[in-house]
Amino acid sequence: MPTDVIMPQMGESIFEGTITKWLKKAGDRVEKDEPLFEISTDKVDAEIPSPEAGVLIEIRIGEGATVEVNTVVAVIGEAGDAVATPVPAPQVPRDLVQESAPPQAAVREAAAPRAPGRTRSSPLARRIAKVHGIDLGRIAGTGAGGRIGKDDVLRAAAQPTVQRAAALQAPAPDLSSLPTEPVPLTRMRAIIAERMVESVRTSPHVYTVYRVDMTRIARLREQHRAAFEQRHGVKLTYMPFISAAAVAALRRFPIVNASLVNGASLEKGASLESGDGGLAIRYHRTIDLGIAVALEGGLIVPVVRQAETASFAALARTIADLALRARSKKLLPDEVGGSTFTLTNAGAFGGEYGMPIINQPESAILAVGGLRKEPAVLTDAEGNDSIAIRSMQYFCLGFDHRLIDGADAGKFMLEFKKTLENWNREIG
Repeated sequence: MPTDVIMPQMGESIFEGTITKWLKKAGDRVEKDEPLFEISTDKVDAEIPSPEAGVLIEIRIGEGATVEVNTVVAVIGEAGDAVATPVPAPQVPRDLVQESAPPQAAVREAAAPRAPGRTRSSPLARRIAKVHGIDLGRIAGTGAGGRIGKDDVLRAAAQPTVQRAAALQAPAPDLSSLPTEPVPLTRMRAIIAERMVESVRTSPHVYTVYRVDMTRIARLREQHRAAFEQRHGVKLTYMPFISAAAVAALRRFPIVNASLVNGASLEKGASLESGDGGLAIRYHRTIDLGIAVALEGGLIVPVVRQAETASFAALARTIADLALRARSKKLLPDEVGGSTFTLTNAGAFGGEYGMPIINQPESAILAVGGLRKEPAVLTDAEGNDSIAIRSMQYFCLGFDHRLIDGADAGKFMLEFKKTLENWNREIG
């Protein structure tokens, strides 16, 4: 008996979804739980698996169409069933923005390419590699017989050298092939545009930039990286150090973790302080840390819930897991939204620092700049100066000046800086 494939409800507050891509075409054989199509909602992008094994005999809703949840979008039948004519996709060119860096790497260290011959890889792996400008011949596949899968390419793209090489070496697009008429925004791009304009209109943004000596962190990372990966199954990146330092500073200065709200209603997990009955300060009793992740054609902010209770190793594992599943469209709706403070990596492609827009309804966002070695003046205990090569990094705090004064922002950043420069915590 044919099985209907429906648009799923990806969260209680989600009532519709947009089909962004069909991963199978009418007449294809599909296995149960095999990715069938991709959707985009207000909260999350996701791959939707097939509910049954069989043959995709009908696609009722084409790419680019937005439908309500529980709408039948396709039908799966058995071999021999008549295959319906596919619904044509809307003539909308796909977004041209390149995808940025996923977590963890599996790139071959040898510069020489793989011996001549066909590289065994999945179609999805080849598509992702093309977006990143990655040579599949330099990736070690973990599948049967060395077959390269999606996760292998995502891990490979995490390497900073791969990220920058993809940006610098990717061939320039053929301008003559670009559409001459305006191209409609994708659903994700439209949502981002709306929220960015809303944030700028809502919050008077102020920025402060601090230069942090990351030499101690760089040495600790190099010293512990092999053992850490073996023990915890994830690479030791700089982000857990930065996240832990941000959490420590947020605990000391909770105003940076607070939000401005209208009215005087209390919510679970927060306290409210109101002066004249208009705007009120909501102090959050947990630190829900947002980690901005670049996707193909957009950005998403998965959340580390109650980051203040997590160990260093737990932070590292959670950040790596959320970033990987964000890029492979495996996030759950509850893992997106509801953050109280956000980190965004403006230095992924070597930039000095970025000046980010606040992720509403938060009151502050911290942009991580590029890490590089620089000459620095060091002063010893007796006041003698010397010049040394140090690993330096810039961090830019953007904050809502209605709630956070420059003094509070400065105190927060000094605590953040002190934690990183004088790191004395267990790495695990």
